[in-house]
Amino acid sequence: MTERTQPATANRVGYVVAIVINAVLLVVVNNLLAWGWISWLTDDFEQVLPLLNLSLTATILVNVLYLAYDAAWFKSISELGLLAISLAVTIRLYQVFPFDFSAYAVDWAVLARAVLIIAMVGVGIAMIVQVVKLVRIAIAAGASEQPSH
Repeated sequence: MTERTQPATANRVGYVVAIVINAVLLVVVNNLLAWGWISWLTDDFEQVLPLLNLSLTATILVNVLYLAYDAAWFKSISELGLLAISLAVTIRLYQVFPFDFSAYAVDWAVLARAVLIIAMVGVGIAMIVQVVKLVRIAIAAGASEQPSH
C-alpha cells in the first residue's frame, strides 16, 4: 500500500474552494453585527466570535496544508481536530445563545436550541468516526510493515 503524499488535482481544487469559502465566511461572521443583516442576532454574538474565528482560521490552515500533503492519517487527525473545535463552537453558541426571536409569533428559540443539540450530537458522532478511521489506518499501516512469511 503506497501512501499518496501529493493530492490529486480534483482534491486540490476542493481544498482551494474550501479555503476561499472559509475566508469569505471569516469576513462575513466578523461583520454580521455591523451590517445588521440578521435582525435576530444579538450583540452577545461577539462572545462566540473568538471560537468561530478559530474554527474558520483552522479550517483554512488545514486546507492549505492539504494542498501539499493529504495522506489519510494526516487528514484523519486534522479532521478530528477541526471537529473538536466545531464542537466547542456549537457548545459556546448553545451557552451564549446570541439569538432573539421574540419578534416572531413562533418560538424559534426552541427549534434553534434543538438544532444546536442535534449538531453537537452529530459532531460527536463524526469525532467517533474519525477515531475509528485513524485506528483502521494505524492497523493497516502496522499490517503492511509486518514481514511476510
